[in-house]
Amino acid sequence: MSEETNKEQIDLNVGDIVTGTVVRVEEKQALVDIGYKAEGILPIGEISNLHIDTVSDAVNEGDTLTLKVKKVEDEDIILSKKAVDADKAWKDLQEKYENGEVFETQVKEVVNGGLVVDVGVRGFIPASLVETYYVEDFSDYKDKTLTVKVVDLVPEQNRVILSHRAVQEEKLQEKKKSLLQSLEAGQVIEGTVQRLTDFGVFVDIGGVDGLVHISQLAHEHVEHPSDVVKEGDTIKVEVLSVDPDSERISLSRKKVLPGPWAGIEERISRGDVLNGTVKRLVNFGAFVEIEPGVEGLVHISQIATRHIGTPQEVLEAGQEVKVKVLDVNEKDERISLSIRELEQEKEADEYKRYEKDDEQSGFHISDIIGDKLNKYKQ
Repeated sequence: MSEETNKEQIDLNVGDIVTGTVVRVEEKQALVDIGYKAEGILPIGEISNLHIDTVSDAVNEGDTLTLKVKKVEDEDIILSKKAVDADKAWKDLQEKYENGEVFETQVKEVVNGGLVVDVGVRGFIPASLVETYYVEDFSDYKDKTLTVKVVDLVPEQNRVILSHRAVQEEKLQEKKKSLLQSLEAGQVIEGTVQRLTDFGVFVDIGGVDGLVHISQLAHEHVEHPSDVVKEGDTIKVEVLSVDPDSERISLSRKKVLPGPWAGIEERISRGDVLNGTVKRLVNFGAFVEIEPGVEGLVHISQIATRHIGTPQEVLEAGQEVKVKVLDVNEKDERISLSIRELEQEKEADEYKRYEKDDEQSGFHISDIIGDKLNKYKQ
């Protein structure tokens, strides 16, 4: 029996699955040898679920294809590749959907509202499900391979919705969980300032945000976080505490900064005259801030040249004063200051000026002020 006779005996029905070889590729169709007396026709519209301009974009002569019989009319056999791909794809997608499986797919088209991919059928990734952040222009996504999972599947409506964002969020959650488990109080790490609030700063330390309370931003008082840092800054912080259940992390910038007393003896020496602000009054004296975070004590005996019962008789909180450094001790973080010595030096200078005028005029002022000179020389 000849090959032609065998071909004529093949009985084909709509829905049959056949295997054939592409024998000719035309612009809008391909002819396929499926062992029938006439070659089957594979129209361009039955090749792929995605748009193609010419048949040669998808198939070539010699390709072996598995096809479904779509129509049988006299000697014309209309075949479909996309129908076979779709049957297999729907079954495969249903399994992936039920199992929450993550898989890769390539972006075929960028359309209004999202991305089109080929998953055996036409799949769609809405713009809101592409990334965890806002994307203004998706043109660079053409031909890009993305990891996705099926989030909605309705075969009756040919509806396949995929999400790359869901995959990224799961990765971030795993990374966050791992990070929370690895963090310990006392660790010093780097982070990026993400957001400023009135009460502090949120810092990204590798996929999870920690809070640097405003009181932990600097050694000195901070009115607002923007006075110290800005969004995007990379800063070092120390972990104060971690609560994995609530995913709360407390951080400190202050603890990794040199203290205000560090190197104080290099900046301030005995005998220096400085400007300061009275911060607190106590029964034994006044604490004066001479640098941010650095306060020295003016003992009550060093406040005035006259005897006083309380510091409040002469000073008040917030008052600007000049002070003279009597002693500096970086190790104990103590500085002794005096207002009295500056007043005495000022009075002594005034006396010397009067004495000079006295000598020039022949008038002896010392005869008038008596033993006041001896008092200053003591």
